[in-house]
Amino acid sequence: TLYGLKRALVEAMASFPVYRTYLSKEDSRAADRTYINKAVEKARERQPGLRYELDFVERFLLIPWREDLSQEERSQRLAFIMRFQQFTGPLMAKGFEDTMLYVYNRLISLNEVGGSPRLFGISLNQFHDFNSGRMNHWPHSLSATSTHDTKRGEDVRARLNVLSELPHEWEDRLKTWSRLNRKRKRKVRGLEAPDRNDEYFLYQTLIGAFPFCKEHRLEFPDRMKNYILKAVREAKVHTAWLKPDAEYENAYLSFLDEILIPGNPFLEAFVPFLTKVAHFGIFNSLSQTLIKMTSPGVPDFYQGSELWDLNLVDPDNRRPVDFAEREAYLTEIKTRAETDIPNLIRELLSTREDGRIKLFLIHRVLTARRERSHLFREGVYLPIEAVGLYKEHIVAYARRKESEWAVTVAPRFLTALVGEGEDPLGEERWKDTRLVLPEEAPERWIDAVTGKEIKRGKGLVVGEILKFFPGALLISTASEASS
Repeated sequence: TLYGLKRALVEAMASFPVYRTYLSKEDSRAADRTYINKAVEKARERQPGLRYELDFVERFLLIPWREDLSQEERSQRLAFIMRFQQFTGPLMAKGFEDTMLYVYNRLISLNEVGGSPRLFGISLNQFHDFNSGRMNHWPHSLSATSTHDTKRGEDVRARLNVLSELPHEWEDRLKTWSRLNRKRKRKVRGLEAPDRNDEYFLYQTLIGAFPFCKEHRLEFPDRMKNYILKAVREAKVHTAWLKPDAEYENAYLSFLDEILIPGNPFLEAFVPFLTKVAHFGIFNSLSQTLIKMTSPGVPDFYQGSELWDLNLVDPDNRRPVDFAEREAYLTEIKTRAETDIPNLIRELLSTREDGRIKLFLIHRVLTARRERSHLFREGVYLPIEAVGLYKEHIVAYARRKESEWAVTVAPRFLTALVGEGEDPLGEERWKDTRLVLPEEAPERWIDAVTGKEIKRGKGLVVGEILKFFPGALLISTASEASS
């Protein structure tokens, strides 16, 4: 029946595992056919009473060019398929991005456009496999860590990821904060406002987005209230854009107002843990930025993310950017880097909260990338193995084109390596950890970040590489490259 077919189409669309397929007159990809098969099969499991209709929908979408069809019938089927494919994307956006990602809050740094909360990180081997595949198939794809559409800025997510390294401490802190703030909740129709899921969402958001700069903290409560109002309406559990519940929203905003009052017991308990997480989040951010710039692909920088990007979803991430400040910082960095990089790095590390250390890294690595554009555009991708006591705390890989090499060294999981307030620098920290290079790799290198020369010996010693800066891009020297 027509009614059954409509229901079948709805169920198939709601079951799509991707935003859309790309079937057309010219192309019929195997992957697209697989997605349609999966969607229909899932719809059959949910609605077995629609089996005949779903079977018909599946055949219709997959076989529009049967030989017994006339040209007009084929054209009509193709027109239907093209139209069908335009609906699944918006449906995924509203159902997944703008609903589920505000409801399922296990670790909200995973709740990102293009991501999946079910994928709780990947192994280092999977990371290398992805980069190798990208180099082979999509070497010029955009590598974007923040865009106009991301739910959270890149450095918010990098900071939140630290929580995955501190699960027991995180749980203890949550219990303390919840106990301190219990009396600030209100009852709305017999239920707590905010509920436990919204409260958990709020604490993660505060951890991720709390500004470094005291001046920016003055506007933070208003930013948070605008964001929380949007988030709770997108979740559509207690309120929604089309049917707002003013009582629940006001109770939630009052709760937020009260816990952000300076000097209250919650903030006194919250700030020390925030400080610890933010400290390690900085190193996560620097490693993320370095990897983005040297992995296969074209690195992209969303407006403002040259410094710490602690923005939330639009409209928060579309506030005016102080480009004059960034230009002044960059001019100073360029000038001082020409004569005294060691002292510049020491200063940037001591004032890391202002974000200049991130801008310094971006400038140094993009300069090296521009000077060797063919290497980063066309160079093969080679995973580099780390050995020694702290081998699991290093991500390393090489790019190679003929005799030219570049090796990226980025630290990770640092809560188990250094204490709060300490930097992951020097051989004392990294002990016997070193990188095992291919035999044909050069003996001498220059770190594009610090300008220091590194010799290979029996391997690249991580403590020597990361002696001054928490990340490195080693470039083969001119004499090595030409030999």
